[in-house]
Amino acid sequence: MEIKQQLRLSQQLVMTPQLQQAIKLLQMSRMELVDMVREELMENPVLEDSMDQGEGRAERAEQSTLERSEVATIDQQINHDDRASLETKASEKKAEEIDWERYLENHSLQAPLPSFRGGMEDEMPSYEATATRAEDLVDHLTWQIRMSDLLDNEKGFALLVVGNLDELGYLRSEGVAEDEIVPRLAAEAELDAEDAEEVLKIIQRMDPVGAACRNLRECLLVQAEHFSLDPLAITVLSDYLGHLEKRNYQAIAKALKVTVEEIYDVAQVIAELEPRPGRNFISEEPRYITPDVEVIKVGDDYFVRANDDGMPRLKISNFYRSAMQGDPKAKEYIQGKLRSAQWLIRSIDQRRKTIVRVTECIVEKQREFFEKGIDYLKPMILRDVAETVGMHESTISRVTSNKYVNTPQGLYELKFFFNSAIRREHDDDIASESVKQAIKKIIGDEDQREPHSDQKIVEILAQQDIVIARRTVAKYREMLGILSSSKRKKYF
Repeated sequence: MEIKQQLRLSQQLVMTPQLQQAIKLLQMSRMELVDMVREELMENPVLEDSMDQGEGRAERAEQSTLERSEVATIDQQINHDDRASLETKASEKKAEEIDWERYLENHSLQAPLPSFRGGMEDEMPSYEATATRAEDLVDHLTWQIRMSDLLDNEKGFALLVVGNLDELGYLRSEGVAEDEIVPRLAAEAELDAEDAEEVLKIIQRMDPVGAACRNLRECLLVQAEHFSLDPLAITVLSDYLGHLEKRNYQAIAKALKVTVEEIYDVAQVIAELEPRPGRNFISEEPRYITPDVEVIKVGDDYFVRANDDGMPRLKISNFYRSAMQGDPKAKEYIQGKLRSAQWLIRSIDQRRKTIVRVTECIVEKQREFFEKGIDYLKPMILRDVAETVGMHESTISRVTSNKYVNTPQGLYELKFFFNSAIRREHDDDIASESVKQAIKKIIGDEDQREPHSDQKIVEILAQQDIVIARRTVAKYREMLGILSSSKRKKYF
């Protein structure tokens, strides 16, 4: 045994914290990036937002998306062949102390980048917001209960019932059977179970009628009795709801010994009832999307512009220049923060350039879509863009996830433009998204009394030189949220 030194040359994959941060930034959505930047502004004293220093909106717009020179992509930084050299360069830079005073001086004197406005005062899509909150079902029923002449313990039970309604207006409690909900709430309100059932009936006849029911049959029966429907309709709801849901009108007519036409009339009346009493009180909060980039048409050309509106514009604080000249310990601390700040600023700028470059490639390949609409969307996969811009497919996937672009055709996620190809016999391949829209249009134009089956849709698409299987039509129809032909059929 002996101890000796050996020289060995090998390649090793090393992901530095800086590279990990750059990759993480690239796949962040706009909202996540804004939150992360604000958090960094609070934690890193060297960073500051230039917009807080009075440099208004005009300076932020100076960040042009049309600059194409010296675009070093994140993908190139994480390329397997270059990682060893990147690690070597990083170690060499650490050995040399950066002249931060000169860096700060140059940063403050740096001229703004050229920008393209297209001679137009374009504004990004605006949104409307209100300061008020719409009344929900709980508020609506609570107001009626408080205005009623119920006793205190009955009101207490009624409020417990309202508090256990789901968004559709049904009385449900997780892990509790239907027949056990009312006794449990009655015991909690110290109310007799029989009296609780009577109070529940009162609530069910408040507005909206049918709320606080435990199942669909009870909900429809309450409405049928409230509106004094025909006894035949009440019988059908009470005993033959399953056949009614399947539109098996002949079986109901045979069981009740009436004509099918009478059942048709009853079904038409029942169809006017509301199976979801709380539907009109569902107020989903609007989701406002701020696009990351915008495609602008000027003449016959399309230009891509990054949307920096609302995004903090980071800069290095000049205040710490004097702090570095005094205490050596403070200088060491500030230098560490400066390195972190510089890398963050560089990574965010690189992220913006990468998104713009990928969007420019999409615009180039999907020009007919921007000119004529969704029917002219071409098949495109990640590899097509990756080969054009010189990046890896995984990088393109990160760039297009949760990123939105505002175009003359509307607001789209960047992933929308990537579609598989559907072969055509005589024309070029068509994008799967265009086929979905074609199916949606065919169903929208059909006769509701004789809706098209999936096989019929296949035949209609074949006339348009789109050849796909029936199961593919069924899959696309389900993705569009469209029911089968038997459930789309209108009998009256």
